[in-house]
Amino acid sequence: MSHRSSDSSATEKFPDVPDHDYTASPSLPGYAATAGGPSSPTVTRDWSQAHRPSVNLDTTANPQAVPRFPLSPSSVRRRMTRSNTFRTLEEFEDFETQPGWKPGAEPGIDPLKPDGGQEAVPSLQADCQITVVDFSQEDLQVHELDNNQLIEFVKQPQPSWVKCRWINVNGLSWDVIQALGQYKDLHRLAIEDIMNSRNRPKADWYTNHAFIILTCQKLVRLLEDDSSSDDESDDDSVRSVRSSKSHSSVKSTAKKFRRWFSRKKVEHPTAAAMLESGTQPPLSRNHSFKHQATGFSDTFNPNTLCTLQRYHASFNSARTEYMEKHSSLASRGLAVMVEQVAMFITSDNTVIAFFEQSADDVEKPILDRLASPATILRQSCDASMVAQAIIDAIIDMAIPVTWCYADVLGDLELDVLTHPTIQHTKNLYIIITEINKIFNLFNPIQTLVNALRDHKTKLSQEAATKELQNPLRGVIISPMTYTYLGDVYDHCLLITEDLKSTKESANHMIDLIFNTIATYQNESIKQLTNVTILFLPMTFLTGYFGQNFQDFGAIQGSVNFFWYIAIPVAIATILVILRETIYETLVRFLQRRHIIGIRKRREKKRAEAKSRRRSQQGGQSRFES
Repeated sequence: MSHRSSDSSATEKFPDVPDHDYTASPSLPGYAATAGGPSSPTVTRDWSQAHRPSVNLDTTANPQAVPRFPLSPSSVRRRMTRSNTFRTLEEFEDFETQPGWKPGAEPGIDPLKPDGGQEAVPSLQADCQITVVDFSQEDLQVHELDNNQLIEFVKQPQPSWVKCRWINVNGLSWDVIQALGQYKDLHRLAIEDIMNSRNRPKADWYTNHAFIILTCQKLVRLLEDDSSSDDESDDDSVRSVRSSKSHSSVKSTAKKFRRWFSRKKVEHPTAAAMLESGTQPPLSRNHSFKHQATGFSDTFNPNTLCTLQRYHASFNSARTEYMEKHSSLASRGLAVMVEQVAMFITSDNTVIAFFEQSADDVEKPILDRLASPATILRQSCDASMVAQAIIDAIIDMAIPVTWCYADVLGDLELDVLTHPTIQHTKNLYIIITEINKIFNLFNPIQTLVNALRDHKTKLSQEAATKELQNPLRGVIISPMTYTYLGDVYDHCLLITEDLKSTKESANHMIDLIFNTIATYQNESIKQLTNVTILFLPMTFLTGYFGQNFQDFGAIQGSVNFFWYIAIPVAIATILVILRETIYETLVRFLQRRHIIGIRKRREKKRAEAKSRRRSQQGGQSRFES
């Protein structure tokens, strides 16, 4: 059987459709059942519904089979489109997606299944540094574990004396996430958010735990490492020392010459040369990330650090590398590193925190507080207070970032006020771009803190302390945590206000640069105009006297005759053309002279009043003596 297209310009053949008896045992609404045979009941369409397609169902072979639809010309006919016009998502190789992810996939990752319930087994593997802190008001124990040790540790029952447990994970690995997910029955959506680093700060509430995500922003410094000469042999040690000194002196002289010649600061190597998206390139031979005591962070693995420009960046790698290379902090050898932090507060008074790199920066000050039995954190034995301490430490790490940008902008402001150039506008644009990204990453944390405060328990502090380890009560945000989260919120407001102020200053400086440059150009054009007006009559007279006259006795005499005519004509021309400018200049001069006279008389009155007060005080002191 064949069908012919209704289009008169082109015909199209369709494959033969076999004639089958499509049968079904159930009855469907809108269809009337007729006896088609003792073993093959047939369902035929009620033809009163004229605009619905014909549907026949056959379940004789398998009663639970999915209904099959017959082929029709309207459904079989190929669309009249070009084959290469559209491409599916999988064909866009320029875009990086999550491994194993595709549109419509099952959401979440199940920790109870080895493959997470996905088509591909999660490939996230790393050697994690795990710290488990068990504490009560009387005792404290800290366990340092690796991946395999944690898997065995969580299988052991928790000691009865432990009132609160804090598990701090530095690094992301599927075996650790799976073990902790099974240990505390963590939700599959939360597990997926841990493994996906492109999330917004948020707080999700599940049956037996609360899930928190926020971003950690910190400063790292790139320092020079002059240890490359250690590989020299012992026989050539003296010669290597001399050559290194000579090389360093020549290098220093070259740097000074370049700085003097270009009148610019020499840029230090940035993280752009070391950090690549999705890879782990080796560090530069002479540079590495170092720990700084004042606000700078120690690093866990410098090869996997993510800069501010690469975090949640677009797929345009050329732009990312350019913005990284020309970062506003690059000239100081600094970089802003950003990472995602995930945290769980369970209903049995346990906190689980996942860091990519910066667990040590947060862990050390909190452990120092827990080591003292007199601290509020130790006395409360409250998991929500531990979570508050982690959030507070993360936010405090962002304060040096705002200070550094304010300092960089201050130096740039001095350059703009003294000698503005177009290059300054490019630097300001990069600063504004970086501040915007920091603000967009940091601003949602305020909503996160408010969400935690909104879930404050209705119990009193004493009653909440007794119910902290009761799973039936769910996650408890105690009144004490509510109070201290208010201080965290104040820090968030302080940082966001500083970022807004810095951004506004940068925008105003861009306006100032263009206004100043435009004023300089207008002044230059004004000076050229004045010179042109001055020499305009002379040019006219020169052209006039330079003509080839047959009989012109004036040009046969002295040159003074030219100046007798040129000077009066030039003065008259200037007075006529610049009459308004001259008048405004005289008016401003008289006004300025009047204002200066008023100020002098006022200063004179102040000096006379001051001298009278001194004389009165001197007479009074002599009278008292």
